[in-house]
Amino acid sequence: MRIHHNCIIGDNCVLHANAVIGADGFGFAPQEDKSWKKVPHVGNVVLENNVEIGANACIDRAALGSTILRTGVKIDNLVHIAHNVEVGKNSVMAAQVGVAGSTKIGENVQLGGQTGIAGHLTIADGTRVQAQSGIASSVREPNQALFGAPAIDYNDYVRAYVVFKNLPELQKKVRTLERILKELQG
Repeated sequence: MRIHHNCIIGDNCVLHANAVIGADGFGFAPQEDKSWKKVPHVGNVVLENNVEIGANACIDRAALGSTILRTGVKIDNLVHIAHNVEVGKNSVMAAQVGVAGSTKIGENVQLGGQTGIAGHLTIADGTRVQAQSGIASSVREPNQALFGAPAIDYNDYVRAYVVFKNLPELQKKVRTLERILKELQG
């Protein structure tokens, strides 16, 4: 486990093996010569009370200000929280979730394993995201269940997936109907 300088760890926090709290965020500015210049990250990480961080999880320090995990947040193994992210109270994230920089996650959010969240988004309270989903835009309505990449309403995804699996057979039927219609018109 590694806790970098100026990070604040609240009461009753559990940090598992090889968790890294406060490493530099991924910030690079493009240069005229096509190289990349590192942007200093001078902020910190704040873990409020009763936060648990799994093994090999990385919580990056903010560029400015703080990356904040509010009271009761639970992070599984191999999760990455980027710079300037704020995670609301009692939210949970399963293995291999990645949250890009400056995203604000509400309270009681549940992120299934391998969910990816783009940067600079807002995720409403109570949002539940199925495993291997991708969130590419803000979720403004609370208590939604989302699934897919990009994630859509869970029930819509399940109904669409049933159709998707049947597309080859549906295509054959459409072609047959088009042929019959053409013969009838013919």
